[in-house]
Amino acid sequence: MRVRYRVGTALVFLAFAAGEPGLAAGQTPWQPSPGHVQIPIWPGAVPDARQVGPEVSGTVVDATGRPRLVGGRPWIYVDSVSRPTMTVYAPVGRNTGAAVVVFPGGGYNVLAIDLEGTEVCDWLTSRGITCVLLKYRVPCLKTGPYRDCRTALQDAQRTLGLVRYQAARWHIDPHKIGVIGFSAGGHMVAAISTHFERRLYRPVDAADRVSCRPDFAIALYPGHIAVPERGFALNPDIRFTRQTPPTFLLQAEDDPVDPVENSIVYHAALRTAGVPVEIHLYAKGGHAFGPRRTSSPITQWPQLVENWLGTLGMIPK
Repeated sequence: MRVRYRVGTALVFLAFAAGEPGLAAGQTPWQPSPGHVQIPIWPGAVPDARQVGPEVSGTVVDATGRPRLVGGRPWIYVDSVSRPTMTVYAPVGRNTGAAVVVFPGGGYNVLAIDLEGTEVCDWLTSRGITCVLLKYRVPCLKTGPYRDCRTALQDAQRTLGLVRYQAARWHIDPHKIGVIGFSAGGHMVAAISTHFERRLYRPVDAADRVSCRPDFAIALYPGHIAVPERGFALNPDIRFTRQTPPTFLLQAEDDPVDPVENSIVYHAALRTAGVPVEIHLYAKGGHAFGPRRTSSPITQWPQLVENWLGTLGMIPK
């Protein structure tokens, strides 16, 4: 069976049944690579719990059943996540002390778990940065014209608090913890950057008594920030202040899923609030390329991020 999901405004086909052409997996939950363990972020009951069926993962395919390729390779989705987890990837070689929590995209319907998750961790850890991959709850109940997702923000708040609370255990500087997100995950970056003073759930332990504010934020081809139905006005749930962390934005003007106005409006609002922000816009590049290098110049973005982190003092220049 194939189920069609709308990721942003793009329709993708997710194959669920084993044995169908182009499938890498079906009817099985996602597992990290050997040597890494998923850590449930909620010790007991999950707030605003909603059972969405058994978790499954597989290859994203097009309408003909062929894998959708990015950078010449297929990519893997995760669907029906009811029990969110985080997976910690230790830095390779020198440890800079910095850490980044990764929010994969997927329109709040699925998670692009390798393209915008594990492969991001491969890049970060190779630069001496601890990577924490958040497998947040999807699909969620999206609300309002901007299709906000409360449960994803709850999972993000909880994870930031856990990482800061356990910073010594994972050899992390508690003042160098940032976030990176793609597409819907980019919206999560904006959401956690503006919703850190109060948890959206009843605190469950000591990790919820430490700050969940990111020290820096990176949003790539974000969505849910500005929508044409509202004249590309800023999402009213996103209220930037001087306490919003320094932010890096990147998007292509030909993005067919989330219009480039998302980043433009995001950038303008940050400037108005007096928040340090760096933005990179490219004429071409599309959507959902993750860290995979192609012939498109926009895919050289990891070096731009590294340069920016160096100017912030998060990693050595």
